[in-house]
Amino acid sequence: MDFPIYTSLLSTAKSKGACYFVLIDPDKIAAEKLPSFVEQAAEAGADAFLIGGSLIVDDSFERSIKTIKLHTNVPAVIFPGGLMQISKEADALLFLSIISGRNPEHLIGSQVLAAPIVKKIGLEAISTAYMLIESGKTTSAEFMSNTRPLPRHKPDIAVAHALAAEILGFKLIYLEAGSGAEQSVPEEMIGAVAKYCSVPLIVGGGLKTPEDARKKVLAGAKFIVTGTVLEKNGSSNLIKEFASAIHTS
Repeated sequence: MDFPIYTSLLSTAKSKGACYFVLIDPDKIAAEKLPSFVEQAAEAGADAFLIGGSLIVDDSFERSIKTIKLHTNVPAVIFPGGLMQISKEADALLFLSIISGRNPEHLIGSQVLAAPIVKKIGLEAISTAYMLIESGKTTSAEFMSNTRPLPRHKPDIAVAHALAAEILGFKLIYLEAGSGAEQSVPEEMIGAVAKYCSVPLIVGGGLKTPEDARKKVLAGAKFIVTGTVLEKNGSSNLIKEFASAIHTS
């Protein structure tokens, strides 16, 4: 099976030092503002858009993907918050398994239900080991998945989970503090996982400044995700600052 989007993103991360993902939660951005936002983000240096959310209450999910495809050439990758968030309109899907928790529904149950749909529509599925990291408060991802995050002061536990993900054959590892997290994933943990595990790391949640994002890249992250900070102040200048900080090469 070919993985053109995955291969392209790895190539971008290699050439730029790291890849910048802008997360779009369709519940949190007005439909009429989305076209100009994605155009500005693409021009400012976003390498891909992640689309998804823990709760999407209307038909805005697929509409948002179509808007991104219509107004930019930047890959639109689904970051699913549930089974309903699958669409043939996207370029790829992060096929998530929450390996930090012990809830079988999110380890394998939902994936079994989703797999035939993904296969039928021919959507590129990028197997992603999703690890929730303690961030100072209960996040939507933690609550909706009914799983406990890994303790932020125990990098060895994160390393053990990441090594299991590598042996199981996951293509990406996502260290997630959660949307609106008080604290981001510690650099110590990112560095430890990057040292012992060869699978590329995505880091997101709680990133408030471009300087924060750069620290994660220097610690070993290959992909950086920002979401909440842009919902509060989604100016093209801020996106440019994040892109410049993340693109270290």
